[in-house]
Amino acid sequence: MPTTYPNIDSVVQSLGGKRLLGAIRTFADLNVAVGRGLPYRSLGVLAGQFAAQHRSHVERIVAPRSTLQRREREGVLARDESERLERIARLTALAEEVWESTEAAQEFLTTPHPHLDNQVPIDLAASDLGTRRVEAILWGLEHSLPV
Repeated sequence: MPTTYPNIDSVVQSLGGKRLLGAIRTFADLNVAVGRGLPYRSLGVLAGQFAAQHRSHVERIVAPRSTLQRREREGVLARDESERLERIARLTALAEEVWESTEAAQEFLTTPHPHLDNQVPIDLAASDLGTRRVEAILWGLEHSLPV
């Protein structure tokens, strides 16, 4: 699998951009922000990019509803929740780069895929290993490799 990532600007924008995250120019900067905890509002920005029927699903991948209610009051996500949110943002950005369409990317991310044992790609963002499996498919599609 290539070591290149999706465009950092795309990932940052999907999390609320400079307005919510401040100046993040590299994935190293994003890693620091994730370690501190991403703003709770970043979840709303990212989930809002998905069709209405998938928004609550994206939120549940990050944390259970009761936990998210606490995080909303606190204004910041925990590190593990921030990591899951970043993975969803990164997969979303990569899928949009590969498919060159927001709609096509979201369809890919929210539809069971046979190469993922008919699991929904976005669900696999709950773990690093699952995210890598989805990225491998996307990189294969991007570089016309068999997946």
